[in-house]
Amino acid sequence: MNRPSAAPAVQRVGERHRYEIHVDGVRAGLTAYRDRDGQRVFFHTEIDDAFAGQGLASVLVREALNDVRTSGRRIVPVCPYVAKFLKKHGEFADITDPVTPEVLQWLETALAR
Repeated sequence: MNRPSAAPAVQRVGERHRYEIHVDGVRAGLTAYRDRDGQRVFFHTEIDDAFAGQGLASVLVREALNDVRTSGRRIVPVCPYVAKFLKKHGEFADITDPVTPEVLQWLETALAR
């Protein structure tokens, strides 16, 4: 298994509604969101195949959720990976809202724009 040679760096790219993780200056993956009122609704996470198996998705999502906490927003985990991460990491339970039909309908409309 290959390991990244440099520490991965996560940054929020607000104009693209996502957080990106970079390794050695190369984008290795992203987690996408849309903001709704005081919530950050995460709907997709991906890691490029060339970087698979290095734990980068976990690093990416943890840093993104820490940023959400800092911003005062709440998390809505529509993305299956984010939902799975949250089940294992109870430290984010206090800022997590459930996925509701209303959120899903809103997200579908937001993504269609």
